[in-house]
Amino acid sequence: MPDIVVRRGAALRSRSEGSLDYLSFSSAGESYAVELRSVQEIVVPPPITYVPRAKRVVLGVCSVRGQLVTVLDLRACLGAPPIDINRKRRILLGRTAEDELMGLLVDEVRQVVRMLPKEIELSTGAGGGEFSEVVRGIGRPHRGELLVLLDLALLLAKGRT
Repeated sequence: MPDIVVRRGAALRSRSEGSLDYLSFSSAGESYAVELRSVQEIVVPPPITYVPRAKRVVLGVCSVRGQLVTVLDLRACLGAPPIDINRKRRILLGRTAEDELMGLLVDEVRQVVRMLPKEIELSTGAGGGEFSEVVRGIGRPHRGELLVLLDLALLLAKGRT
């Protein structure tokens, strides 16, 4: 059974500041983040089974505590070349709007970042690419690097359809 790292709980909001917690991670040399409350768990990748004729972004399926989970590769969503699964790669488990549990393989999970609304620049929806609508904006945390903010539920649903 694979090691499982659990990061449960709703995004903790600071009542006095109105801040939001984001989980930051990297993929294909870029920094990304999703709202912490959208991540059900972070797991070490178990064995993944290839699915014939699946979309190119679908890495395959795996079993997490007896539940079959479709896993998308964020590198494939971004058009980046694939790499082998290594000890730093993790799967972010989340639910689509239809409540389907799915996973997103990322290169490395970094940390939880708390940002104030003034540190977030929302996307106008402009831009190209198949997955551009899953970008919610850019986060500029105080004394931190720029983070591309993604909608995890929408990204998982888009990769499935």
